[in-house]
Formats: sequence, C-alpha cells, structure tokens
Amino acid sequence: MKVPDALQPEGHASLVSALEQYADNPSAFLALNRDNEYFTCPGIEGFICYRPHGRRWIQFGGPFTDTPSRAELQSQFLEHAHRSGRRIVGVQLQRADAELCAELGLTVNQVGASYAVDLQDFSLRGKRFVRLRNKISRAMRAGLEISEVDADKCADDIETIDARWLREKGKHTKELTFLIGEIGGEWQSLRKLFVGKIDGTAIAYVSYAPVYGSRPGWLHDLSRRLPDCPPGVMEAINSHAIDHMRELGAPWLHFGFTPFTSLDDSHQLPTASRAATRIVRLIADHGDRVYPAQSQLEYKSKWYPTALLPEYFAFDGGISPRSLWSVVRATNIV
Repeated sequence: MKVPDALQPEGHASLVSALEQYADNPSAFLALNRDNEYFTCPGIEGFICYRPHGRRWIQFGGPFTDTPSRAELQSQFLEHAHRSGRRIVGVQLQRADAELCAELGLTVNQVGASYAVDLQDFSLRGKRFVRLRNKISRAMRAGLEISEVDADKCADDIETIDARWLREKGKHTKELTFLIGEIGGEWQSLRKLFVGKIDGTAIAYVSYAPVYGSRPGWLHDLSRRLPDCPPGVMEAINSHAIDHMRELGAPWLHFGFTPFTSLDDSHQLPTASRAATRIVRLIADHGDRVYPAQSQLEYKSKWYPTALLPEYFAFDGGISPRSLWSVVRATNIV
C-alpha cells in the first residue's frame, strides 16, 4: 500500500478541518506554520505534522485524527519513517500523545508544561491581582492605546518591533522555530493580532491563535515589545485581549508550552529515560541562560492559571546526543 507523506497544495484546506474536529493540543494551530510537512494515510481522516531534520523527522504534537484512528496513524508514520531510514522525535506531546508513543515503544520524557486560564469567571479584581492592575494602569497612563489590527496593514511596524527586540536580546539570539506561531501567511485571518501604540508609534504586539478541543479558546502566542517600552505594556495588551475574548464567549486563554517548568515525577511515564530526566531538571534548575524559562513562567503566573498541562518529547530508538541535537537545531530552543 502506498502511503503519501505530504499533502498537495489543494489539500491544505483539510488541515484546518482536521484541527477543528480532532485537535486537543492547545498549540495545535502551530501545525499550520510554513515549512511544515504532513503525513496522511489512505482511509484515515487527519494528519501528522512534522519537519525533516537530517536523519530525524521532528513530529509536532500527536496524530490529529479521531480517537479510534490515532494508534493506526501513528504506527503508519513510524513505519514510513523507518522504511525511509529515518527516526522520529516527537515534540509538544500532550499526555494522551505521550501515552500512545510510550505504548509504541518510544522513550518519552516530560520536558515542560503549558498553562491555561478559565475565562468564564475571570476577573482582575481582588488582592492577588493588585500588582498586575498597577502595572496595567501605569502603561495606560503613559498613553498606551490598544487595538486589534490587520497584519497586512502593520507589517512594517511588526518588522521594526521584531528587529529591535532581537537586537536587545543579543547578537547570538535566535528566534524559536516550529514551537511558536507566526504572523501572516495563508491562515492569518484565523488569528488575532493586538498592537499597542503610544503617540501613534507601535511599541508592542501580541498574536493569538485559535484553540480547539476540550479547552477551546485562544493561545497567547507571539509577543514582542520595544526595549524602551513603559512597564505593563504587555500585560495591558493581554488584558484588553481577554476582555475581547470574553465578549466573544471564549472559555479559555492558553499561555502555551514553557520548557523546563512544572516538572514532576507524577507526570513521568514508564518509558522515561532517567538520564534525560536528570538533564532536563539540571537545565530547569540552572539553565536560565540557556533558555529563559523562569521569566516566561513569571509572566504566565501573573494571570493565575487554572490548568497545568504537562508536555512531553518522545524519541524513537531511545535518546541519543544526535536525537537531542536534532531537536535543538530544528527548534532553536538553545
């Protein structure tokens, strides 16, 4: 049986339909990023998203298909990779994805977590949000104006903010790839983009992607600001976006995957590598120079998330320096 490993351009419309029906990963919309490839199997609706990197195929999330077909689609993908002389590395797997990979013999380790806020009864009132309210007020007193914008009409502003944001991070800083979303392209109309301006100059933005599944809503994705922004600008933009989302009836706001956070033995699976567990925990404890996990978690914690979702990486054939390097190179995570 011939198994296609990529969709033709005219088949891309089916990707969104599959995500809407089957995706339960808060970051699933990132599967639509440019440069991703898609594995499909005859007779099975849905797909697996991946990117080739050397002798590895880096799989994003689990199989986006109905529950009865998940194991079959994942098995077919593994077999197809092996016939092609490749190994699979799965990233940003949810618990159900991780359990499936473990059942198929892959080494699976928790590498971090994602966080979500239940918006149905959300409010910034109360003592615990005093600091956050003060930061937002400070930004608004500086003259901040926030609006939802068309990405095509503010492309130059976004490019300027991105360039200065990267320069501030240092000449060796690279942008994450694969594990974050993007602005523009075929699916931009499905995202939301909020920009903050002072005196008519764009100084910051936050991009949100739709989330499907058991906790539907929006994913707080790309966020950038100019280095000399007043304090509280990002918080003010997100608060404005939350008000808008609640008006639309969105139940959840997700803050996405943060590597090296909320690690816990209770989250591990039987096929976890002890060596990998030690390495991940070492980075979590001492590796903020490698990846700014704690600063990311501090921002997300300000909103008092109501759901913590452990996330996993899976390694076909066990964890090796080469497989780890494939993940690092494919995602720019360090």
